[in-house]
Amino acid sequence: MTKRVLVIMGSVRAGRHCPAIARWVSKVGKKKTNLAIEIVDLAEWPLPMDDEPGIPALGLYEQPHSKAWSEKVAQADGFVFVTPQYNWGYPAALKNAIDHCYLEWKGKPLMIVTYGGHGGGKCAAQLCQVADGLKMRPVFPMPAITLSNAMIRENAPLDDVTFEAVLSSVQDGWTALSEILSSST
Repeated sequence: MTKRVLVIMGSVRAGRHCPAIARWVSKVGKKKTNLAIEIVDLAEWPLPMDDEPGIPALGLYEQPHSKAWSEKVAQADGFVFVTPQYNWGYPAALKNAIDHCYLEWKGKPLMIVTYGGHGGGKCAAQLCQVADGLKMRPVFPMPAITLSNAMIRENAPLDDVTFEAVLSSVQDGWTALSEILSSST
């Protein structure tokens, strides 16, 4: 049975680089593995903050959007978070999407791909702490894509040189994710 992986885009900002990076990361994954890979854009998932009366750990959702998100996350065998590093952390939209569920994440492997002017190591470290709290299984390496100042401030396009610098790390991440999924029951 083919394992399903959701590549979740962590940014919802206008003018974001996340769609291009997520597409590239997914393309690498499709070449490197036999996983069924789907990109999920959080901009297409309106998840209002704190509108469920119960806690996600109980898995009892009342809101239609929470039920739909729970189902989407639950159907995946593993995840890739593609996210920018904002102010040494990760975006609120990603935190909110993560916090809308609990049991749906539990025990599942996760690859973290960050990007930004400093690559995103601090963001990845924070996501690892959250993943640990959710009993997820982060894989290594955690690729960090360093964007140029022009890409960040002037919305210059991403280039092959930027991607080539992290290609082997992204490939290794997909290999690690694929291996942990193939060993899962």
